Amino acid sequence: MTLSDIALPNFELSSSQRETLDKYLPIVIVALLVWVAARGLRKMFWTAFGLFWAFGGMSTLRHLLH
Repeated sequence: MTLSDIALPNFELSSSQRETLDKYLPIVIVALLVWVAARGLRKMFWTAFGLFWAFGGMSTLRHLLH
């Protein structure tokens, strides 16, 4: 079973379209997953940075500087 076999009902794909799907669909899926993961990491970073800033900033790390 290939990725092009997973299609919506009533869609007839030519062999060239199936080959294109088999070639590029995994790349598109991986790119979308990487994009979603990067967005999640970016949002987590900014949330953590905002919480760090809101709850004292560098004063919470003062004990590490001495």
